Amino acid sequence: MHISDVPYHDRLLDHLQRSVAFALEEDIEDGDITAQLVPVNQTVQAQIVAKESGVLCGQAWVNEVFAQLDASVSLSWKLTDGDHFDAGTVLLEMSGNARTILTAERSALNFLQMLSGTATLSNHYAHAVDGKNIDLLDTRKTIPGMRLAQKYAVKVGGCGNHRLGLYDMFLIKENHIAAAGGIEAAVAACEDIAPNASIEVEVENLEEFHAANALERVDYIMLDELSAEDTQIALDTVSANHQIEISGGVDLTRLHAVQSFSQRVRISSGLLTKAIQPIDLSLRIVG
Repeated sequence: MHISDVPYHDRLLDHLQRSVAFALEEDIEDGDITAQLVPVNQTVQAQIVAKESGVLCGQAWVNEVFAQLDASVSLSWKLTDGDHFDAGTVLLEMSGNARTILTAERSALNFLQMLSGTATLSNHYAHAVDGKNIDLLDTRKTIPGMRLAQKYAVKVGGCGNHRLGLYDMFLIKENHIAAAGGIEAAVAACEDIAPNASIEVEVENLEEFHAANALERVDYIMLDELSAEDTQIALDTVSANHQIEISGGVDLTRLHAVQSFSQRVRISSGLLTKAIQPIDLSLRIVG
């Protein structure tokens, strides 16, 4: 998979370049004093090797780290984003200026480990709902400054993206409902703000569900921690032009227990991007 495969690729590429520039700035400041122990023109060969299994994600970020430091360093990837790897797999071979490679090491690994960790967890979740008539989506519970990067990693792992931010879709939650004067008033106001944007209403009980279900303009109804019994009632009575989304504490254990739904259902989980464990990778000079 590549950045060009997601619809927000232009915005993601801009974020990528800026996040790499900031990462290098905070790490290097006015110079890498330890790398200066190495002769200025010394060249080396190095590898990034996996110390555990996972799903690769983050090639473009590593490429950008080296592009911003020294584009003459040669990078030869052995896998591509979305490929599975085992412990001991060589992911990347590189050759070039030793100082550049040493300076780039931590920033490159930070991006690659974190995004591969996100993709790997997403892949576990995707397998948990395979064949169950479920679209499994992420949320906005992402690492600050890495929103689109993590959402790309979620896609690489096999799950889907919910809204990118506050700008591309209405998600009317309990505080919006309270402040706007109710579900009907909140939904009606959407037409004056962004008439073409999708509308989702989060409900916390069946009374709120029925109120949202009666509004034709609503696209999605999110059931926030409803009981199994109330969830089934909502599934049985939802209008044909609405789609149900289930949310609230959805982890792998719950997903494995879920049976296939008769109609297509969305499930969103913030754990896809906030419960990640970076994949253990190592950069070693080999020649």
